[in-house]
Amino acid sequence: MCEYAHVRSRRVDERGRVLNCCYDPKEVRHMARRKAVGIRDVAREAGVSVTTVSHILNKVPYARASEETRERVRATADRLGYGPNRMARGLRIQRSEMIGLLSEGIATTPHAGRIILGAQEAAREAGLTVVLINTTQSASAVEHDADALLRQDVDGVLYATMYHRVVEVPKRLADVPTVLVDAEEVSGRVPWVVPDEASGARVAMQELLSYGHRRIAFLNNTDDVPATHGRLAGYRESLEEAGISFDDSIVVARPSETPGGYEAAREALSFSPRPTALFCYNDRMAMGAYRAAAELGLRIPDDVSIIGFDNQEIVAEGLFPSLTTVALPHYEMGRWAMDRLVAMLNNEVQDDAPDSAVLPCPLVRRESVSKARIGLRQ
Repeated sequence: MCEYAHVRSRRVDERGRVLNCCYDPKEVRHMARRKAVGIRDVAREAGVSVTTVSHILNKVPYARASEETRERVRATADRLGYGPNRMARGLRIQRSEMIGLLSEGIATTPHAGRIILGAQEAAREAGLTVVLINTTQSASAVEHDADALLRQDVDGVLYATMYHRVVEVPKRLADVPTVLVDAEEVSGRVPWVVPDEASGARVAMQELLSYGHRRIAFLNNTDDVPATHGRLAGYRESLEEAGISFDDSIVVARPSETPGGYEAAREALSFSPRPTALFCYNDRMAMGAYRAAAELGLRIPDDVSIIGFDNQEIVAEGLFPSLTTVALPHYEMGRWAMDRLVAMLNNEVQDDAPDSAVLPCPLVRRESVSKARIGLRQ
């Protein structure tokens, strides 16, 4: 009894080594047919022309076919295991149908990984494949990895950075359509998409203000990056709109990690009168602020409300109480960038289309904000 359905008989030696196999010719022919399924087979099974199958499966916009016919053709192709010959189609349109994603660290972290998800889903809908290379902030590494992507004959490139900053686009990327994700390029030659840092800060401040907080400290970052300046601007604007004077003394800047948040919070919570709320540059600083509040015997949110930024879910949901924060639009940035790149490849970019996008940052409510308690012991 042979262990394979398509093998009629098999001889082995005393050590179990195969001496010869006799295959069932019917099964062999059946296997060959399955491997050789082509567009004509789909057309014959679906009862339509080869042209109709080609138009439907390649999503030709002017294809004249009813929705019932489209569904029948797609179902037939799936059932037969047919996939269009991407190499032949690529030669026909002189494109590889592959997009390069140059990931500056985002592929190694769950924090910004939704950029990749958004780009991949948009690419899949356009019938494209994403080729990813993870790089670093080193200029030489970025140039090297950009060159490696271009050697794969990609049609275009998304260059995505780990955090919002201004970058110099690798010289090699001038050879292909390119879109920046979570980064800006000052010359204006390359389209880019970034989060709206200032409006995200206003969202956070409006949440605190709506709960009656008036003395709100801002634990800011020390790095000279757009997020540092944008979030401070949104903080100031919110205070001014609420008729509250900006107090530079309760803006404390430290490195944007947990120890920095701890140090900044210890300083801010020592002020008199003590702030009733802390707006933190990011969730990691907020985590440090939780420790500082606990050491001072302050309960969150009863004695002090805390709000973060970035929506790093591992941090925000792991804290107790869970952290109210502002989400960065990672998924949306990935989709916008891929959609824009596809439009560039298809020459569908309108003359009046913006070369950049600034996407909103929504609030994610959890449990770290409550009504301000006026008259707390200082």
